[in-house]
Amino acid sequence: MKVEPDAYTIDALERDGRTSWEGVRNYQARNFMRDQMQVGDKVLFYASNASPSGVTGLAEVVRAGYPDHTAWTKDHAYFDKGSDPDAPTWYMVDIGHVATFAATVPLETLKATAGLEDMMVTRKGSRLSVQPVTQAEYDIVVRLGTRRP
Repeated sequence: MKVEPDAYTIDALERDGRTSWEGVRNYQARNFMRDQMQVGDKVLFYASNASPSGVTGLAEVVRAGYPDHTAWTKDHAYFDKGSDPDAPTWYMVDIGHVATFAATVPLETLKATAGLEDMMVTRKGSRLSVQPVTQAEYDIVVRLGTRRP
């Protein structure tokens, strides 16, 4: 799951313990949250447009997909006048903090690491805020994030 640090950080998630992942307004990312993410699923927390961009920690899904009510809140940044509470367009999940890495695992490291060649985030033009990863990819990133500098 990708987020810009000015919106939310792994440190904020550590402080809060859990948060809702609202405001996703891309159909493919929405479908991942609505149809595939389940309680207990592991999450790589990725800081995008950061210096450096990369994985900053780990989270897990603590509530599976449910309608994103921010789409119906007129003064909210994620308001969508076309979304209908009776037939929700947008969904969100809740995630809980698992671990904060001592240092970011930069995108350049991900791109250069064997076994991550097919990872969605390493592909040019991959901009989705919610992307699937394989168990093998997850395990490699966890090793990178928990090794001592």
